[in-house]
Amino acid sequence: MGYTVGFAPEALDDLEAVVREIAKDNPERAESFGYELVGKTDRLENFPRSGNVVPEFGDDLIRELHLKPYRIIYQIFDNRSLAVILRYWHSARGYIKI
Repeated sequence: MGYTVGFAPEALDDLEAVVREIAKDNPERAESFGYELVGKTDRLENFPRSGNVVPEFGDDLIRELHLKPYRIIYQIFDNRSLAVILRYWHSARGYIKI
């Protein structure tokens, strides 16, 4: 399909916070986990609907991938062949806020 994957500023802030928090105890794991979180979205280039619809929104264009304990929330923009990562959300935080 050839979609581009982009990142909202909030998602980049989330990613930085996740890596910083993990680095307090394990800097090496922090870096590799950060890459795993970003890498999990690679498949969206060819399969933008591969994630599940986010239950809180019930919108077919707002979906999520999981890398436990994180939810990777993204929105599809078919008219621009774009998938935008909105948030990296720790599941213990409850319902997602976008």
